[in-house]
Amino acid sequence: MLDYDREAARYDATRGGDARADAAADAIEILLVQATGESAAAAASVADVGCGTGIVTVRLHRPGRSVIGIDRSAGMVAVAAARLPGRIMLGDAARLPLADGSADVVTMVWLLHLLNRAASAVALAEAGRVLSPGGLLITTVGKNDAVYGAADDAAAILRPVRARFDPGQTDSLDRLLEIGRRHGLDLAARTTFTGIGQGLSPRKWRTQLLRDRRGWAASAGPEGLDALGSALAALPGQDRTRADPVYQLAALRKTP
Repeated sequence: MLDYDREAARYDATRGGDARADAAADAIEILLVQATGESAAAAASVADVGCGTGIVTVRLHRPGRSVIGIDRSAGMVAVAAARLPGRIMLGDAARLPLADGSADVVTMVWLLHLLNRAASAVALAEAGRVLSPGGLLITTVGKNDAVYGAADDAAAILRPVRARFDPGQTDSLDRLLEIGRRHGLDLAARTTFTGIGQGLSPRKWRTQLLRDRRGWAASAGPEGLDALGSALAALPGQDRTRADPVYQLAALRKTP
């Protein structure tokens, strides 16, 4: 897994920066309105779990709303605390430093896909624990499906190979709903947003495949990766960035 402590200082610049954060925060606010039928301002307390650098967290802060960010990376927390002083905590999604029923909204953006099956299940249980009755868990779902789902030539090469070797996403919507229902969480609303700045060129895809020897890429083996690299190298426009991924965002409501 990426060393988030080391990457914290440059993390935002390499992942779409303010434009991507604006898109994510706007989508969260849209879901708040869709799921509640009220103004988004009705969410009085928000816990952003896996807040990273706080670039989305700070955009959720507004008068009349208490927002806290929680992350287990000390490097990320240091960056986030500069954005939202006094509102960022070091903590783990599996053991949230929050009381039962203390949050109106829990957000988990680009988090659950990083966790294995056991850890992601525990994180969902923790979200259910800290949510107040009628509260909302808002999370990205199928994050990596979005990355490989773009309608471009590079994704078309990668998609069938990834599908062959990928054992399944820990943040798939079906799985989240199955686990969520055990903790009183049911689907309330869905929306999408564009991961601005997240599209890759064929050359960058080749570099990433060589660097990332985990997960499905490791399962494909050296010969499989070499074949993918050759196919990507044959594409025109080696340095032309392909389409940005479109992420799915879901709101799950805790049973009142």
